[in-house]
Amino acid sequence: MIQVLAIITTHPGKRGDVLAAFHENRAAVLAEDGCLEYGAVVDAANLPPGWATFGPDTFVVVEKWASFDALKAHAKAPHMAAYGAKTKEWVANRAIHVMEPV
Repeated sequence: MIQVLAIITTHPGKRGDVLAAFHENRAAVLAEDGCLEYGAVVDAANLPPGWATFGPDTFVVVEKWASFDALKAHAKAPHMAAYGAKTKEWVANRAIHVMEPV
């Protein structure tokens, strides 16, 4: 199994727009062969001072894939290309962390 944490930072005030596009695309991703989990998370509300946060313009996509080949196919899927084109102007940075269990 492969796990992915995709840290998406948007331009100020654009996180809601990118999340809306993410949710529109989510069903297509979940239907892909090998997709076990695909969801977005944001900082929890009312955290105590000193706890780390990503901030109001960032969200994290938590993904689980049956194999690295499934993840590679996902990256090339037409609906992902469309999602990328739709959100391109709103996204400031993406950091994709691909991991495996130990």
